[in-house]
Amino acid sequence: MTSPTNSGSCCTPGGTCGTSTATDVQVGTATAITTVYKVTGMTCGHCEGSISQEVSALAGVTSVKAVAATGLVTVTSTGPLDDEAVRAAVDEAGYELAGRA
Repeated sequence: MTSPTNSGSCCTPGGTCGTSTATDVQVGTATAITTVYKVTGMTCGHCEGSISQEVSALAGVTSVKAVAATGLVTVTSTGPLDDEAVRAAVDEAGYELAGRA
């Protein structure tokens, strides 16, 4: 995993740090299990990218789609993911996993 580059949101208190478009990271081609998580603190495209990068590094993850506008992170994997591993990846990105959506 990479070093965290922020604590909490990467944006100004007004949320003026980029776009709010979704970031979709694809790794490999297998698709088996989709899990949706609620993450707090995302406010822009940079936030989405940071979370997507960390979660996509987990073993078995084939795609990650983070959406700041909803606070949802959709993870597709080849098998069940350990929620604590996902939590650690989200923490590493500088955000907080609120649980499954």
